[in-house]
Amino acid sequence: MTTAVATPDTVAGPVAGVENDNKDSIALEQISSEVDDREGSLARYEILSYPADYTLEVLVSKWHKCEVVIPSFQRRFVWKKTQASKLIESFLMGLPVPPIYVFSDIGSDKLLVVDGQQRIQSIAYYFEGYFGSEQNGKRNVFRLNGLDESSPYNGLTYEELQHRNPSAFAKLNNSILRAFIIQQLDPADDTSIYHVFERLNTGGTQLSTQEIRNCVHHGSFNDMLVKINEYEPWRVILGKPDPDNRLRDVELILRFLALNQDMENYRKPMKYFLNKFISTYNNMDTKRLEEFEKIFKKTVDIVIDKLGEKPFHISSGLNVAVFDSVFVTIAQLTTVPVDLQQQYHKLIHDKSFLDCIRARTTDKEIVLRRMRMAADFLQ
Repeated sequence: MTTAVATPDTVAGPVAGVENDNKDSIALEQISSEVDDREGSLARYEILSYPADYTLEVLVSKWHKCEVVIPSFQRRFVWKKTQASKLIESFLMGLPVPPIYVFSDIGSDKLLVVDGQQRIQSIAYYFEGYFGSEQNGKRNVFRLNGLDESSPYNGLTYEELQHRNPSAFAKLNNSILRAFIIQQLDPADDTSIYHVFERLNTGGTQLSTQEIRNCVHHGSFNDMLVKINEYEPWRVILGKPDPDNRLRDVELILRFLALNQDMENYRKPMKYFLNKFISTYNNMDTKRLEEFEKIFKKTVDIVIDKLGEKPFHISSGLNVAVFDSVFVTIAQLTTVPVDLQQQYHKLIHDKSFLDCIRARTTDKEIVLRRMRMAADFLQ
């Protein structure tokens, strides 16, 4: 059993510059505490991890019975037939194959594949006799290719392997693929799958925090976030007409909705708070989704009308701490003050408020303080 322990957030001063400043990303003001929050370790978990050795025949059976599931947060199958063929050949030759990692889902007892979907699907496709999904009403026959011409397995389908080389066929069926099964014991939910996915996501370009949420917490709420992110006035506030390629704009919407709805339960790190929120609300009913969408668009419209374009770019880029405090305050207004713009300019030049948006921006004390100050100035 392993336990992940949170590390304290670093108390840091302001860092000049723009974070994510390229043509495909929104420009965010770089704040050390926000970076530390995203990169830091999260909450304490008690997680049980243990190995299980499945024969390929058993694994494919579990796949067809949907006991082993590729969740929608996984990227699509991308292997070429040559890659899949070499995997099958590795089993036939007795070569070692890396293990897969699966998460034991509390609600369904299914095994959710966190790492290893390319291997599992390649094996399942070969056993089925067809490579890839159906396209234009047809499926491509899966013959092993890309192997050495002298290989006795080159060009064979699963069925042909059975007839031409029964011993190799039996060896393939009984080959072992080790799986590490991860089960969360405490707290009694499935929130650690985010962290497991995050830790295993080590190859290539690291996914952003919201990209991981988009992968893990797939559901109606997440779909709504992606949809309203395209709201044109919102794009004006961000100063970028096209959605951010790393979903940082979607994360801003989530941050607003979470703080507006559940401020009293906020605790740092912000990353953990947002994970819990989207996990709790991700499969809400249509009426509740419409309420979230309505409050978001109403707040956006007021901001555009009263504060103009890119109002939260007060220094080098959009300041997320100014954004969340002002957005939450405006969302909770019963009437919009006629001098809202003037009061906003006073707020962003107030020394005490500036202290709350430059450092320790995810500390609960600082979050609540800047929310109170925004309310005092803008209500």
